[in-house]
Amino acid sequence: MEYSIKKAKIGDEKIFSYIQTESWKEAFKDILPSDVLIKCTQIDKVTNIYRKMLETSQGNGYILSVNNKPFMIAWWDKSRSEEMNDYAELLCIHSLPECWRMGFGRKMMDRIINDIKQSGYNHVMLWVFEKNERARKFYEAIGFKTYGKIKPNVTPVEICYEKNL
Repeated sequence: MEYSIKKAKIGDEKIFSYIQTESWKEAFKDILPSDVLIKCTQIDKVTNIYRKMLETSQGNGYILSVNNKPFMIAWWDKSRSEEMNDYAELLCIHSLPECWRMGFGRKMMDRIINDIKQSGYNHVMLWVFEKNERARKFYEAIGFKTYGKIKPNVTPVEICYEKNL
């Protein structure tokens, strides 16, 4: 299988919203309450969010395609956490479920980490649901560590992972 990774551009918002909502439906079905999951996977709302991010050049988005078909997305920007303002933040990485555990996540992360380094960052962080064991194992396998920091007043619990570059 041939794959490619390209930077996002205006007009890619539908690709991002489709992959994100399909990924969420499967990945978070046992983590988020069904009413919250339904609300978070309304494709028109998600499309509008990505459209605004693309139009305002907010952050850095990527699409991984396999045999010219988009299967995975990722987005990073400067950290939103005041106490981690010298970090980059991985805002999302999502894949269509049929591509899980095929090695494409690592390829996407290699690209993102390289771009973050080239942008002058020495650290990257991300938030992940505590109960998202599949994602946590993936992040730990590529060198991310958690030091017990959790997002305050958020349910389900989200924990912070960090990596020095």
